[in-house]
Amino acid sequence: MRNSLRPVRLLTAAVFALAGLIFVTSFNTAKGTNIRTDASLLKLSDLIRQRSHRNAELDAETAAVRGDVDDLVRRDDGSTKAEDEKLETLAQAAGTRELTGRALTVSLADAPPNATAAPGYPEPQANDLVIHQQDLQAVVNALWQGGAQGVQVMDQRLISTSAVRCVGNTLILQGRVYSPPYKVTAVGDTDKLRKALADSPAIQNYQLYVKAYGLGWKVDERETVTLPGYSGTVNLHYAEPAE
Repeated sequence: MRNSLRPVRLLTAAVFALAGLIFVTSFNTAKGTNIRTDASLLKLSDLIRQRSHRNAELDAETAAVRGDVDDLVRRDDGSTKAEDEKLETLAQAAGTRELTGRALTVSLADAPPNATAAPGYPEPQANDLVIHQQDLQAVVNALWQGGAQGVQVMDQRLISTSAVRCVGNTLILQGRVYSPPYKVTAVGDTDKLRKALADSPAIQNYQLYVKAYGLGWKVDERETVTLPGYSGTVNLHYAEPAE
């Protein structure tokens, strides 16, 4: 009988030990740890900013080296003029060359800190007052759908492997971190771009929150804009030549 009760006693002791750990953790938290001023969180925030700044510097260095390599290739590759033109066309399509033309810039921003609901709408929850990943992605998708020749989010050119990701209301794009307000610029036929924005169901849903809670939304047409060529690395797991 004594041996049969031993597992039960061990399990009971483990449960009490776990409960004690939870109580100690809760007590320490209740004593007043402030997540806005906690040193470890501030250090993490500083580290993220430092890494983002360093990534920007590395992007600039990569762009300079890539420019030198391109110059050497054009000088020594022995290709024909037709082949060079084809290569330039492919580079433009890939987004690694500058692109100049008429453009639309879409600006999105969080609601004001003191935002309240417009008449007829329920009071907002915290998630109703900030820009989310799906909002930014909806704008980017609509602009591509509208025939954009190139798209830039903040100060970075998008390519086929670019991913727009948000953690909370912070944008992480190609190794760099951004806070709202966000700007998305697309070069192309501005009438078609406007229509694509207006026709997007996801953006129509976003406009409801603009009306209800004051989320930011602004579309500016610009006569001439030059988008930078993408200068980062390209990690492809699988690729086929386009027909």
